[in-house]
Amino acid sequence: MLKGFFHVPKAVNEPVKGYAPNSPERAAVQAAYTKMWNTKIDVPLYIGSEEIRTGNTRNMSAPHDHKHIVGTYHLAEKAHVEKAIANALEARTAWANMAWEQRAAIFLKAAELVAGPYRARINAATMIAQSKNIHQAEIDASCELIDFLRFNVEFMTQIYADQPTSTSDVWNRLEYRPLEGFVYAITPFNFTAIAANLPASAAMMGNVVVWKPSDSQIFSTQIIVEIFKEAGVPDGVINVVYGDPLMVTDTVLASRDFAGMHFTGSTHVFKDIWAKIGTNIHHYKTYPRIVGETGGKDFIVAHPSANSKQVSTGIVRGAFEFQGQKCSAASRAYIPQSLWPSVKEEIITDVKSMKMGSPEDFGNFITAVIHEGSFDKLASYIDQAKKDADAEIIVGGNYDKSVGYFIEPTVIVTTNPHYATMETELFGPVMTIFVYEDAKWEETLELVDTTSEYALTGAIFSEDRYAIEVATVKLQNAAGNFYINDKPTGAVVGQQPFGGARASGTNDKAGSPLNLLRWVSPRTIKETFVTPVDYRYPFLGE
Repeated sequence: MLKGFFHVPKAVNEPVKGYAPNSPERAAVQAAYTKMWNTKIDVPLYIGSEEIRTGNTRNMSAPHDHKHIVGTYHLAEKAHVEKAIANALEARTAWANMAWEQRAAIFLKAAELVAGPYRARINAATMIAQSKNIHQAEIDASCELIDFLRFNVEFMTQIYADQPTSTSDVWNRLEYRPLEGFVYAITPFNFTAIAANLPASAAMMGNVVVWKPSDSQIFSTQIIVEIFKEAGVPDGVINVVYGDPLMVTDTVLASRDFAGMHFTGSTHVFKDIWAKIGTNIHHYKTYPRIVGETGGKDFIVAHPSANSKQVSTGIVRGAFEFQGQKCSAASRAYIPQSLWPSVKEEIITDVKSMKMGSPEDFGNFITAVIHEGSFDKLASYIDQAKKDADAEIIVGGNYDKSVGYFIEPTVIVTTNPHYATMETELFGPVMTIFVYEDAKWEETLELVDTTSEYALTGAIFSEDRYAIEVATVKLQNAAGNFYINDKPTGAVVGQQPFGGARASGTNDKAGSPLNLLRWVSPRTIKETFVTPVDYRYPFLGE
């Protein structure tokens, strides 16, 4: 075994490419998009060293052109999930015992593969599968994923280096063991980086994983699998299964060796799984680690001193980038009466200037929502707002699913601070605004804090430092990621660790050492150099 205190390369955030006209990166991603659009892929289950094709398949299509099939994927049966668990446990001994620097090298290589030869492909896949425009794909599938991999390696070394105090006659050591069993990763459709990070962060710390991606993200999952394989992740360390979520989860939770869950998805699903884990608790070998990032009803609140253009830009970007399908997306705003006329005019002007369509056209800022279920839900809330006396749609409000699942960016103004769309997570391009009296700043902050069950992200805009201080204190529990004079989206790994509390999750902060600590089980080792041979202490002396 190698000897040495090794230093990993210093983690730095991956620069975001611009994709300007005639740039090489633009040409590369357009070529990759065209090739992938015109090539149908067949995605198997990945269990141990096997690629399993069950014959029970589902089609994959692009949300912006739902009749166009880009491939199929195979669904697992219960026996396949049980096989994935068995393969993970079989791989565990060798993987857990592998020297940390070897694990680090694998994931550092994965980062460089994303940054270089796979960049155009993983961006294009995300554009096709999740209907992200090129900028949203770049900051997610490339930059954030690269950052997760690089920074997590650095965080891992920081954790290992954190050791207890010793004395001349006693050497105290802290060993950060992987969990005893396997980790279950459930990943969402909306971020390719999150889909890769949830299994990778647990695996990096020496754990083995059974991974179930979202059905709506399997097209880009395939690229992640290829990257992990080329980087050298051994067979059985990360096993990938697709299929009925209830069946897969129930099979996983029935295993005595279930040791942890890394989850991003809906609050309701997370709570249901938590309840099942509790019901099974006497069956498990150890108390499972439960880590989850779930929903949000994220806010923007403006003080009368705020700059109107900053506020309107924060609303438009925060609410409508990636069609509002970010856990952090702004979906409710509180604007003072004195500022409202200018903010309203600026929002309407900005929204009307947005082009909507396929992400293949780089001039489109808005593309489609993820699937028909999402489309129908959003359309129903928009239709209701058109009928309600306490709501008014000031811009947007149209939708069309004949070709793709297109919802216009829609802004609702309500006279009721508890109107349905002020409180309900919609996960789409719908922003609801309540206009408050300037004198009721602190009263409005109380409203912001108590309106929602969630506490993920939020932002305030103000040029008055006293007002900023008051808001920062009053809203301390309302958001795990709090922004001052900026939109509430776009957390950067290593700069703004991400996660919220209340109904938004366990707040274990992806993109920081706090998350990685959940995937280890520390062992304290005390070694005494001169061992006592007499039980008597001095106080027993004559």
